[in-house]
Amino acid sequence: MHELAICQSLVTQVEDIAHDHDAARVVSIVIGIGALSGVEAQLLRHAYPVASAGTVAQEAQLEIEELPIRVKCGECGEESTVKPNKLLCRHCGDWRTTLVSGDELMLMRVELEKTGAPDADGLTGMAPAAQSENRRMH
Repeated sequence: MHELAICQSLVTQVEDIAHDHDAARVVSIVIGIGALSGVEAQLLRHAYPVASAGTVAQEAQLEIEELPIRVKCGECGEESTVKPNKLLCRHCGDWRTTLVSGDELMLMRVELEKTGAPDADGLTGMAPAAQSENRRMH
């Protein structure tokens, strides 16, 4: 089950981000998975609690967004969204296309709870969502 190894890599990246931003904990993690990535979202959801146990991301909500498959046509130059088993240009029907997206697994967003002294209201502030430069994970 390579999803466990992927989750372990994800948690390592998220821990680094949390450390860089002096976060007390991770509130949520959003990843994007392309249909051609070879990663099963359901298996990833099941592996996440094991990989995150004992880390700052242990209680974080894992959100998974499905990313579209997009191709660029070598004949007409147009980009189109296609199905996994039909990588034809939707504009002219040509089969000579290049995959633009749909095979990626990306860390898209991380929401952190900051550490530190309480603010004027006596509450510890929430950090804005830390953007992760859309890092490819494999």
